[in-house]
Amino acid sequence: MGEQTTRVCIVGASGKLGQYLVQHALDRGYEVVGVCREQSVPKLEGFNERMTIVPGATDDPEVVKKAVAGCDGVLVVLVPHGVHGHSTGTAQAVLDHAPPGARLVFSCGWHITRDGKDVYSRKLKAIVKYGGWLGRVTRFVLTAAKRPSGRPLTSLLPYRSPRGPLLVAAAPDSPRTFDLLWAGPVGPWHRFGRLELGEAHGDDLQLSFDPVLNQLPGLSQYDWVRRLREPSYWTARERSGRA
Repeated sequence: MGEQTTRVCIVGASGKLGQYLVQHALDRGYEVVGVCREQSVPKLEGFNERMTIVPGATDDPEVVKKAVAGCDGVLVVLVPHGVHGHSTGTAQAVLDHAPPGARLVFSCGWHITRDGKDVYSRKLKAIVKYGGWLGRVTRFVLTAAKRPSGRPLTSLLPYRSPRGPLLVAAAPDSPRTFDLLWAGPVGPWHRFGRLELGEAHGDDLQLSFDPVLNQLPGLSQYDWVRRLREPSYWTARERSGRA
């Protein structure tokens, strides 16, 4: 009987480093399983049928569980996607579901420069430098965007929850997909779900959401928030004939 082929899983296979590792593993005769977001699958077309691709969110435990099954090694090389615990969720999913004895390798996403000549855009450096603390301030500030998916969509004003004031948000991953998040007045955002929009069917101009009358399950309005919001939503109800 011949030797068993080594099977490796590469999480973040569609990225620059991920594709390099896919090619390196294939050159060594390994069986390769790659994990990447569905919209990134076309980036791996160059490998055709030489590898198995498991599309989905890399921090989805079920996606990772399917991909790492039977693997001798798992390489996590994705660059952190956003600042909502995505990398933490990915690492935890791998730790929870990788086969016992499999060799696990985790990339930090950022590398330590060897010669000091690495070049990053000003925008990227600004996001990294200021994103952490500034995001705790701007969650209460209205910001402009050219399109609905250009900025995270947040409740702006807090809801009352059993654990205190709570904000909810939808952070765009693409024009039709959003990560659903929650956070307190300070501290990090936490991902609790994912929203995928289907095709629009007909005119939706008559649809309206009234957070004063329609409370989110498990949450309620603070009295001061209700008093602040009520005049605007009462006017909207009156003009639409729902008052």
